[in-house]
Amino acid sequence: RSYQNQAPRQIFLVLRTHRQSTMTDAVIRIKPHYYIHVLDKMTNVTRVEVGPRTFTREEQEQVVLVPTAMIMIPPRHYAIIENPVVRNEDGEVVFDNLGQAKIRHGDKEVRREGEPFPLYPGESLYGKVSPLQVVAPNTALRLIAKRDCVIEGEAHAAGSEWLFKGPGTYIPRVDVDVSEIVKASIIKPLQALRLRCVKEFTNSNGVTRQAGEEYLLREPGAYLPNVDEVVVETLNAFILTEKKALHLRARQEFTDVFGVQRKAGEEWLVTLADTESHIPDVQEIVIGEVDITVLSSRQYCVIVDPVDAETGKPRLGTRELRKGECSFFLCPGEKLENGIQKVHILDSEEALLLRAREQFTDGDEIRRPGDRWMIHGPCDYVPPVTVEILESRRTIPLDVNEGIYVRDIKTGRVRSVIGKSYMLKSDEERWAKDLPSVVQEILAKEGKPVDPKGQTEVVTYKAPHNTAVQIYDYKSKQPRVVFGPDLVMLGPEEQFTVLSLSGDKPKRPHVIKSLSLQLGPDFMTDVVIVETADHARLSLKLSYNWHFEVDKEQPDKIFSVPDFVGDACKAIASRVRGEVALHSFDEFHRNSAKIIRTAVFGIDEKNKIRNRFAFSANNLVISNIDIQSVEPVDSRTRDALQKSVQLAIEITTRSQEAEARHEAERREQVSRGQIEKFKLLNEAKAEESRKNLLQLQSQSATVESTGAATAEAKAHAARAEIQGQAAVEAARLNAEANKIKYKAELAQLKAEQEAETEHQKALNELEISRARDLAAIESGKFKRIVDAIGRDTLKSITTSGPDMQEKLLTGLGLQSFLVTDANSPINLFNRSAQ
Repeated sequence: RSYQNQAPRQIFLVLRTHRQSTMTDAVIRIKPHYYIHVLDKMTNVTRVEVGPRTFTREEQEQVVLVPTAMIMIPPRHYAIIENPVVRNEDGEVVFDNLGQAKIRHGDKEVRREGEPFPLYPGESLYGKVSPLQVVAPNTALRLIAKRDCVIEGEAHAAGSEWLFKGPGTYIPRVDVDVSEIVKASIIKPLQALRLRCVKEFTNSNGVTRQAGEEYLLREPGAYLPNVDEVVVETLNAFILTEKKALHLRARQEFTDVFGVQRKAGEEWLVTLADTESHIPDVQEIVIGEVDITVLSSRQYCVIVDPVDAETGKPRLGTRELRKGECSFFLCPGEKLENGIQKVHILDSEEALLLRAREQFTDGDEIRRPGDRWMIHGPCDYVPPVTVEILESRRTIPLDVNEGIYVRDIKTGRVRSVIGKSYMLKSDEERWAKDLPSVVQEILAKEGKPVDPKGQTEVVTYKAPHNTAVQIYDYKSKQPRVVFGPDLVMLGPEEQFTVLSLSGDKPKRPHVIKSLSLQLGPDFMTDVVIVETADHARLSLKLSYNWHFEVDKEQPDKIFSVPDFVGDACKAIASRVRGEVALHSFDEFHRNSAKIIRTAVFGIDEKNKIRNRFAFSANNLVISNIDIQSVEPVDSRTRDALQKSVQLAIEITTRSQEAEARHEAERREQVSRGQIEKFKLLNEAKAEESRKNLLQLQSQSATVESTGAATAEAKAHAARAEIQGQAAVEAARLNAEANKIKYKAELAQLKAEQEAETEHQKALNELEISRARDLAAIESGKFKRIVDAIGRDTLKSITTSGPDMQEKLLTGLGLQSFLVTDANSPINLFNRSAQ
């Protein structure tokens, strides 16, 4: 590594030492195409010595430049020399009177291929020897003059620019710089080049362009922009078809490619009828592509502000009707009113409500602005521009229990149409009936949602069984009552009477909202706070049975009291509080039912409690009272009552515990007696078992003495018995096996015989059927032959001679025949023998 670090320095020192030695040598050998600079110290002039030669240095001379290779420029190359020497017309170097070569200080010179040449003192090579620049086709060099010069007979001032177009080889000059390489823009078919003029100039076509002007070049091919113009962009043409057009707007006044004078802001369409493709000019703004509008035979449209076909100007404020089949482009400024519309096809139950926009003649009738009329189906209708379609109407089918509200827009009268199909007239409209929010909520809860904006259908309400509904007519100012079950249908001026009843326990007003009034019988429950004579406050929970007694002559009387529940509960509570205040707590506790019933119903002439309490204002009758609970309100009274109840419960509990304890002791004594009894019985049984045990032990000893011989004899006997039983069982099993085997063989044989019999039977039946069918065929054939021959022919055969019969039989294919009837039997056996 130390050697590698020291090697470059050593090489440099060797070269430096060689150079110094060469410059100080007295004799220098100069190779061909090499040169040296020699300084004469006496005259202080430096000259050039060119090889090949051997140069002997004199004492006053000094070699200031070691032997250096001459500059060689190959063909199609060049070199730039700084501070070049001055040469005369013959190309020779000019020296001054001292012999020093004159140089052009601060100047440069371009030298091309030739003989190798040395550099004179003061000259230097700028850069390196470079190849000449080749300019390809469709490209150019943008040149700028650094100083005034004349090139190819044309004078160029400093700062002027021009192009060197290819193909060619550019010879560089010291007074000209290459600023950039310009490439040609390729203009394809259906394309154009948008150019902008930088400064005023006249192009090759003799057209003068002003600075800042933009223009298009539409000719296909390669285009090299001038030095005074720049390429802005390449534009593609818009392809126009039968279904597409181009919407343009003029930036300024100009004449377009079609020779039409356009003004600033003017808009127009370019269609396929004008050209197949269009490249927007620089003065044209592309608004967009417009699709064709196609109308079928069942479509139409209304165009607002249509363009006059002759003048091309929009007719503002006018409308134009176009029917299919047709197709067109919407011109600038035109727009469709409500888009493409379908022809109105009306059936027999449909109509259109029309209104005139302006005065016109409709057949024999003159329509004025604002007139309304209807056109009924079946037909198809396209409204003219003078007519406005307000709405499409259909016959409204109505059942017996259905209806609608209809309002006459001329008189303002509202009526209801119920139970028949109805078509609104031209001066009628459906009227929306407003219902109070309370009524809407009640109907919505019952499954009949109502439109908050108004109900155009007749409002109906199904009055439940045993209810009454009151409807008030604000026009006649008379109510009517409908008893359920029935269907209530409101007229235009009628409204429901909403019942706002008290509810909850204790009763609170406006809890229950209802349209129907229950006639009863029913019950209602209330909580009443009373105070006894000894100031004991009690909370009574009372339930009242009630019903209405309806007067058919005055049915609306039951609706006289808006909140009959609250009024009835208040009246009854007032009576109960007044009566309870006359009695003490103990007395009321013992006779609460009688006291409350007496307070509510009162006592008749016979000093008996009545059974009803009637309200004459609305015919409400209270028929019974049920006391569901009585609770003290005062905490001390409640505590004392609770203590007494707890004491009674405790006494009852203690008595029950003592009785249970006595019964448990009794049962325990009985159980002990039973245990002693069972104990004695078990001891007796144990003694009996011990006696039996002793007898068995004695018998066992006897058996042991005689047991061996007896056991052996019994064993032999048992073995013989078992062997005999086994032999018998084996014989029985063999017999059963043989029996089963024989039965199986017999069954198999029987099955085979039955199958063979069935098979033979089937074959016989088939043969019989075949014979029967053949006989039927033969008989049918014979019958047809006989029918074909006829009776007369057969008669002739029977009466003819033998020769004739033979010919006839041969012709008929019969060998013989016999004609007879049932009355004359024939012996066929003898006949066949003959």
